[in-house]
Amino acid sequence: MTVETLEAGTKTAETPEALVERIATEGRAAQRVLARMSDAQKAEALRAAAKALRSEEAAILEANAKDIAAGEEKGLSGAMLDRLRLDPERLAGIADAVEAVASLPDPVGQVIEESSRPNGLKMSRVRIPIGLIGIIYESRPNVTADAAALCLRSGNAALLRGGSEAVHSNHAIRAAFAKGLASAGIPEAAIQLVPTQDRAVVGAMLTAAGLIDMIVPRGGKSLVARVQSDARVPVLAHLDGINHTYVHADADEATAVDVAVNAKMRRTGICGAMETLLLDAQFPASAKVVAALIEAGCELRGDARARAIDSRILAATDEDWDTEYLEAILAVKVVDGLDAALDHIAAHSSGHTDVIITRDDAAAERFLAEVDSAIVMVNASSQFADGGEFGLGAEIGIATGRLHARGPVALEGLTTYKWQVRGTGQARP
Repeated sequence: MTVETLEAGTKTAETPEALVERIATEGRAAQRVLARMSDAQKAEALRAAAKALRSEEAAILEANAKDIAAGEEKGLSGAMLDRLRLDPERLAGIADAVEAVASLPDPVGQVIEESSRPNGLKMSRVRIPIGLIGIIYESRPNVTADAAALCLRSGNAALLRGGSEAVHSNHAIRAAFAKGLASAGIPEAAIQLVPTQDRAVVGAMLTAAGLIDMIVPRGGKSLVARVQSDARVPVLAHLDGINHTYVHADADEATAVDVAVNAKMRRTGICGAMETLLLDAQFPASAKVVAALIEAGCELRGDARARAIDSRILAATDEDWDTEYLEAILAVKVVDGLDAALDHIAAHSSGHTDVIITRDDAAAERFLAEVDSAIVMVNASSQFADGGEFGLGAEIGIATGRLHARGPVALEGLTTYKWQVRGTGQARP
């Protein structure tokens, strides 16, 4: 089986495995060049890339318009189209995020710990790049720039495979980004976009052990499940965001209303959006929270006790407690206290972001300690689940696993470490 690619205006055909081997080998060679570059050189290259993104605004937005038109013709949902859509403000935000990454401290070379042994050996544990990172993602063209910036800043090369929904946008963003990097002397192969949408190439990436050092999937549950099932390369997983907000009995009424509406309705199509609202049976203002969400345009699906609060709430099914809607739909349940809320979250949370609204410090601390999610919040909207809001610059995803990195994955999450041992001639007896 061969796949057809279009590179530098020339059509070629090769097997998926040969294609991945070729471009991964080029990426690994470019990564060795990155490893020799200084902090200042990498930062300057990213500032040049941000400048190029701004100067190529017209071309990028024209490419995005093609993707939006194709998406509308295919019947993509409103949430998917929102993720896909670019405008001058969003594109400026992408460039700003690249500049923000340039201004962050370089993690490479950071000494994590050091010590001296009784025999005089000096031990240091030092951060180093992971190597060549493959990013497989759907419908979000900003990931092209975010992933490229984070990988480059942390000394990694990137092999990007975006979804077909954003194919024109991704190529335009990558072309602008590469133009900026080239002006700063960065090898073009340091940031590559797979030159075909053939799905067989994804399979080849997942089995390219020894060529690709880590795979980061960003997309829906089916994409992540496939990557985790088929990969022979280490995977940093970003699962769906089935995020809960629990309004405790001692919650402030205004805070509960404001946070709940923001957590769901600010942007319904992002992974940090609230998908289940838990209302304590003893909270006196549940009707106001419910009414505010409905008036903001949200469809509510609730259990019997939730439906008793407001007749406009539809009946929920068991499936609703485990659904990432990514649109203006919200599951609502009434619970009998903190224990019941914790039990529901333990049973249904995806481990992304969960929130408690309360004035009770003891309840807040217990929630923080017992909820086993990557991000746990008190009195704040789950829409803050974002690397930029955490002061990390752009992010490559929200890792919901328990190994290597967790929560917003930025520069530090894209490094590993090695031990450096300095001796003066010691030989082990």
